[in-house]
Amino acid sequence: MRRAIVLLLPLFCAPAWGEIYKYTDANGNTVYSEHAPAGQPSQTVKLPPLNSVEMPKGKAPEPTPQPAPQPPPTAVTAYAALGLTGIPPDGAIRANNGTFDVGVNIQPRLVEGQLLQLLLDGVAYGTPGNVPRLQLVNVDRGQHSLAVQVLDGPRVVQASPPVTIYVMRVSAP
Repeated sequence: MRRAIVLLLPLFCAPAWGEIYKYTDANGNTVYSEHAPAGQPSQTVKLPPLNSVEMPKGKAPEPTPQPAPQPPPTAVTAYAALGLTGIPPDGAIRANNGTFDVGVNIQPRLVEGQLLQLLLDGVAYGTPGNVPRLQLVNVDRGQHSLAVQVLDGPRVVQASPPVTIYVMRVSAP
């Protein structure tokens, strides 16, 4: 049995004895391959020895202690306050380029893992985020509805009541 293993060992190590060839293809690119190209000059590449680290003999190292898993934060089913701020009482927003900011009043603070999603005319606007300051860009003039939702993954946890705004943009006569 031992003799068979000694005789078969070189067969398993044969791929490690292969050579690497370097040549330039027709487009001028340098190519490395384990097969010599037919009809093209190539050179054999000598690779440096592999890095190796010897393990100390004796007792196995102690595994580093892992911190105990933290229970997930308890999800808030409802926020005491959720609404938009920074909107004038009459709802008129004067923004000649259609760009303006709105704030989010949320009490208590947003739970970790939940995100805020702005809704413009009932449609998700922008990317959900955890910052309570949201920017709208190039909004058409006229009447619009704004609201904000709290998302927990794809699920809507809570939504603010919609606020009607009027974007005022200068128009040439």
